[in-house]
Amino acid sequence: MAGQLPPPPPPQWVLDLTSTTTPSKPKSGSIPDPPGFTSTTALTTKQSKSSSKAITPRKQPSPDEMDTLKLKKAWELALAPAKQLPMNAIGMYMSGNSLQIFSIMMVFMLFKGPITAVLNIQSTFQRLETETNRTQMLGVKAAFVGCNLLALALGLWKVNGMGLLPTTRSDWLAWETAREPLERAYYVPS
Repeated sequence: MAGQLPPPPPPQWVLDLTSTTTPSKPKSGSIPDPPGFTSTTALTTKQSKSSSKAITPRKQPSPDEMDTLKLKKAWELALAPAKQLPMNAIGMYMSGNSLQIFSIMMVFMLFKGPITAVLNIQSTFQRLETETNRTQMLGVKAAFVGCNLLALALGLWKVNGMGLLPTTRSDWLAWETAREPLERAYYVPS
């Protein structure tokens, strides 16, 4: 074997994919372009027109505008627990009042979420609070705490429905003292 054969040429589809030139398609009048289609020639003319115009960068928002945007975002965060209340209420209703693992875990998660949210309130609103909107953020934080208290009230309603809250007199019988009667009546059979 004095000489090796050269490798076979690549298939046509590889050449088509690697070529940088666009294939020229015959412009036939029988098939129109689909709606919304822009040809490459129209795109190049639009690009040349747009490059001739000066592109102005977006104006940076002023500090007042940033405070307004941050306050809007803070209100969205504050009212988010209230938006979850209908879903949680339907979930609590559908889980039933019996003591099962599913209903107990649902109630646990219903209590855990608002409590951790209230404990982490400073870190929740830290990135949105500035020196100029600090007083307005107090109302936002109060609304956030109020919405989480509503979720806790929903959890208390569920726990009461399950019979786990000691709300009746019979739940406190261990601390009741026996009443001493004023007199006793005895029956002696004759």
